[in-house]
Amino acid sequence: MDAAALDPDPFVQFERWFAEAQAGDIAYPEAMALATATPDGRPSVRMVLLKGHDARGFAFYTNVESRKGEELAANPYAALVFYWQPLDRQVRVEGTVECVAGAEAQAHFDTRPLGSRVAAWASPQSRPVTSRDELERLYARAEEELRGEKLPPLPPYWGGYRVRPEAFEFWHSRPNRLHDRIRYERQGEGWTQVRLAP
Repeated sequence: MDAAALDPDPFVQFERWFAEAQAGDIAYPEAMALATATPDGRPSVRMVLLKGHDARGFAFYTNVESRKGEELAANPYAALVFYWQPLDRQVRVEGTVECVAGAEAQAHFDTRPLGSRVAAWASPQSRPVTSRDELERLYARAEEELRGEKLPPLPPYWGGYRVRPEAFEFWHSRPNRLHDRIRYERQGEGWTQVRLAP
């Protein structure tokens, strides 16, 4: 991976690699690991789906009362990892997190399949449930309560977040574990670029 061949703008470089992942035989190229942490630094990580990216950052949606929502409210920093194994590529992103505006969250919610919208109303995400049967009953109750609605509305506890990058790292696998790693860091309105040892 020649650093000089990479775009000086990491958003542009990400879009190139993401487009190649989408064009390849990769299940869920939009899947990304999301790491958050409590105020005292205890981390947690889970897989979420990228639902939009542009020069503002990387957007995903969830129940804001979930564990990740609570951690982001208390400590608005996150890290992302995209791993496209068939391409031997990985992209890491680190940055601050902001809430996605209500209208934008509503527009995304409206694109979700009906069952997913009902599930957003039914699931007390990250909270204990006694059994799978209880979860199914919660879903059936939400389905019944929303039956009169033309489209289920956006739940008051459901929304989006945008990770605003302060750093990117593009990683490409190489023989003998001498992998290529190029890190971008925000500097003013631009970006610096440095090669890291594997």
